[in-house]
Amino acid sequence: MVYFDWANEEITALAQALLDRVASAYQVCPHSKVMMAGHADRSGSAEYNVDLSERRAARVRAYLARRGIPDGAMTTVALGESRPQLDTADGVRDPLNRRVEITFGPAAGR
Repeated sequence: MVYFDWANEEITALAQALLDRVASAYQVCPHSKVMMAGHADRSGSAEYNVDLSERRAARVRAYLARRGIPDGAMTTVALGESRPQLDTADGVRDPLNRRVEITFGPAAGR
């Protein structure tokens, strides 16, 4: 899980360390699939949150591509606020819901 600041798709130093480990793990099992699901909290409109979650997933994908994971091994999906990690009321800013979930392995992307 990679978490993001509010209304932001910038990858933090902590997230970089996690993504570097994902890239290293991929090198051990280079035929795996990597799926990135972008999420947002409920502080913006549903349309804005889908767009933001898409930008977050794309940012993670680009970072992993620079670390050697082939584009063809990766897929992304933008889920916006539709699948919160912590259920909140509309308009609530919650850091657990601002994330990209990374699924790594042969079943990713199914």
